[in-house]
Amino acid sequence: MLSKAWKNRPFIARLPLFQILRHQSDDLRYKPSIDTQERAKSVTSFYNQSKIDAIASKDSVRLVPSAMLYTYKVSDNSDILRSVQYLHKELPVRIAHRIAGFRNLPFIVGCNPSILSVHELYIRAFHLLSEFPPIKDEADEAAYSKLVKQLLDDHRDVVTSLAEGFKQCSRFLQDEGMVKTFLDKTLTSRLGIRMLAEHHIGLSEKKPNYIGIICVNFTPKTFIERKVEVAKRMCEDKYGHSPEVKINGHLSCSFPYIPQPLDYVLHEMLKNAMRATVESHLDTLDRMPPITVTIANNDIDFIIRISDRGGGIRHDHLEKIWDYGFTTSGQTEDDRVSRGLFGQFIESRAAGAMHGFGFGLPACKAYVEYLAGSLQLQTLQGIGTDVYLRLRHIDGKHGSFRI
Repeated sequence: MLSKAWKNRPFIARLPLFQILRHQSDDLRYKPSIDTQERAKSVTSFYNQSKIDAIASKDSVRLVPSAMLYTYKVSDNSDILRSVQYLHKELPVRIAHRIAGFRNLPFIVGCNPSILSVHELYIRAFHLLSEFPPIKDEADEAAYSKLVKQLLDDHRDVVTSLAEGFKQCSRFLQDEGMVKTFLDKTLTSRLGIRMLAEHHIGLSEKKPNYIGIICVNFTPKTFIERKVEVAKRMCEDKYGHSPEVKINGHLSCSFPYIPQPLDYVLHEMLKNAMRATVESHLDTLDRMPPITVTIANNDIDFIIRISDRGGGIRHDHLEKIWDYGFTTSGQTEDDRVSRGLFGQFIESRAAGAMHGFGFGLPACKAYVEYLAGSLQLQTLQGIGTDVYLRLRHIDGKHGSFRI
């Protein structure tokens, strides 16, 4: 745990981690715990390596989804070999960019154990991937894919760790712009890396109706129905009730798309709508208004609107909802919300909490904008909120995003 003396030295909290660790003060009052210092040494041991700096100076080569859709037909192993050779060159560059981002964090943030653990994961991944020998045949590809799968699993809790770390550091941070820039870049970079890696792995697995991570006949209605069932189970675990969800609009539309990022975004939007609906109708749980999900599709993009009657968003919250760390969790003082100790016990064992670190909305917005889409809210205080999720098609006919 960091010393309380940090509270009296706000200028130190603004210095980048790598500068502090290269020029440490002899004043013991301003040093972190022995355990944290030892962990920091494992990071600083890599700081003088020119290899990370050299690779971080390179630009990433981003792919358009249409190229991924039409180029890799997996007709022979040459497609998979080209894919893995691209990953072999590209992944170290993207990871080096993120290491550079961690190195420029303020000292008090970079030394937080949760954030430091993520930094260490990126350094380890960089060395494993950059030191992998050239890939020339199927055996090399299999070994590399096995390594990538393991790294994906190792990094599965990165978002949770970052959320915990920044929550713990929040009282020391005054530059919200710095936090937003770092987290937007880190989360979208992580999304891009995982999409590329899982796309390559998917090419080998040859899942029906998929080319890599691209579902060639993506049906929004079917996808939304699955996400609704998950969100309803979580809501019932938390509150004992869940609102009905009605789906309308272009129910039969289908097109190629990448479900992975939409999976997270829709899950968060539905959770928020259900939570707001239940908490604003605690006295009429048997007569809650339904949530309505509307699908609209056209040649350029598709839109998903989620409409709830959960009372809307307070005026003083509207400017904060896109900020990392802002949450309304715990603001409703009613035992029926948590269902007492038993309800909290049940929620802790569910697939995930209905709310928590305040990462949901800002992370969703960052992901959607990375995909060249938009996420907008329209709220009527005292009535409810409409969320508009707009995403471009990936067929390349009217432009697209790059991963």
